[in-house]
Amino acid sequence: MAEHDHPARTGAAENPALLARLKDVVGPEGWLAEGPDTEAYTRDWRKRWPGRTPLVLRPATTEQVAGIVRLCAGAGVGIVPQSGNTGLVGGSVPRDNGDDIVLSLNRMNRIRTIDPANNTITVDAGCILADVQAAAGEHERLYPLSLAAEGSCRIGGNLSTNAGGTNVLRYGNAKEHVLGLEVVLADGRIWNGLKGLRKDNTGYDLKQLFMGSEGTLGIITGAVLKLWPQPRQTVTTWIGVPDGHAAVALLNRAQAATGGQVTGFEYMVRAALDLTFTNLPRNRDPLAETVPAAVLMEANSGEEGEGLRATVEAVLAGAIEDGLVLDAVIAESQGQAKALWQIREDMPDAQVISGGGVKHDISVPISRIAEFLEVATPMVEEMAPQALVIAFGHLGDGNLHFNMAGRDADGLSALLAKESAINDAVETLAVEMGGSFSAEHGIGRLRLRQMDRYKSDVERDLMTTLKRALDPEGLLNPGKTVAFGS
Repeated sequence: MAEHDHPARTGAAENPALLARLKDVVGPEGWLAEGPDTEAYTRDWRKRWPGRTPLVLRPATTEQVAGIVRLCAGAGVGIVPQSGNTGLVGGSVPRDNGDDIVLSLNRMNRIRTIDPANNTITVDAGCILADVQAAAGEHERLYPLSLAAEGSCRIGGNLSTNAGGTNVLRYGNAKEHVLGLEVVLADGRIWNGLKGLRKDNTGYDLKQLFMGSEGTLGIITGAVLKLWPQPRQTVTTWIGVPDGHAAVALLNRAQAATGGQVTGFEYMVRAALDLTFTNLPRNRDPLAETVPAAVLMEANSGEEGEGLRATVEAVLAGAIEDGLVLDAVIAESQGQAKALWQIREDMPDAQVISGGGVKHDISVPISRIAEFLEVATPMVEEMAPQALVIAFGHLGDGNLHFNMAGRDADGLSALLAKESAINDAVETLAVEMGGSFSAEHGIGRLRLRQMDRYKSDVERDLMTTLKRALDPEGLLNPGKTVAFGS
């Protein structure tokens, strides 16, 4: 079978007997029929890939998930697993042909157990991220995954996309927080790997297969997550810097001085700041003078007292003296810290208000961030003179959202007309610099073309081999991540 071939399958809408049996599995509270009630499940957050489904299933237990999968596998019907549906690459919505069933995990939202002595929490995959954070906090523990969508995104989606966010610098991506998983396989079997062990050297680490696979290899239904001690000191600082080189130098100084206690290090160019202040005026520039770029830095410590703040102040004083920092303010309260973070979190919405544009989620080694910006910015401006480069993101882990907006309506139209060429140029530059064309958003539908362009034959063959081994009929999230099953 060629890599892009896939077996024939039956459309869900063409099998009313199957639909009736699926409804029986979940009961009257567990399904929504095609129509207005299903719209939230068939449209992605960016409203770029509208889909259709005859049935949204909302199981309440892992056993119900397994029952759904067994029935769909027997009928050759595709299943689209879905958690919070907050992804940005079209990976969580059904295709527009109406052939797929949507399997939403949002009713599976139990905190199963918390073990403070083991620093673990076991949760259903449908738990909202903010609820997991709050449950950990009740036991004076920290679950560190933090995203702008944390009030609506869910753990299953976070793990199946290996979400990043603002704390990756210190705590790692979502998969690095996981000790165990529970997964429903493509044939309906349940793999219970819910172990809270930090050491278990007994063969293949199976959980790693499913994290980052976007629901194409199995459906995550539960997880054992690592917790950390609740910080007792948090210092949040807004810093004006001359350029990316200064920002990277400041990061290294801060990491060295704090012993690696920097948790967030967000970089924002001037155009991104101005767009946010203009389009969302609830945000105000924290600095008195206009600066070329800004850094939002946060550090935390488990120690009592003001020692961390004193360390950060010393770092900033030395950096100002050496010309790496132009100005800085330190948040004096949680409210002020939240206001600083709001500026950064509002940047995607500020671009939406301007009519959208072209978005990239690239990563390069931290040592090459400044070089990437210096090469990519004029390159794009030459390709689309009316484009406004609004780069921002997680400089601390090498991830930039290198986005563009139009300077006006005509500029936006001209920019979008060159979107494909700009995508290729920006992503090729990132890959040539030892980076990735998708740092944290995943592949979904959006970046299938890039998989063919940038992944080696060996990498694509290995991924296809895994897909065929675990989902031979290509029924789990068809058309996403790998071409097989599309």
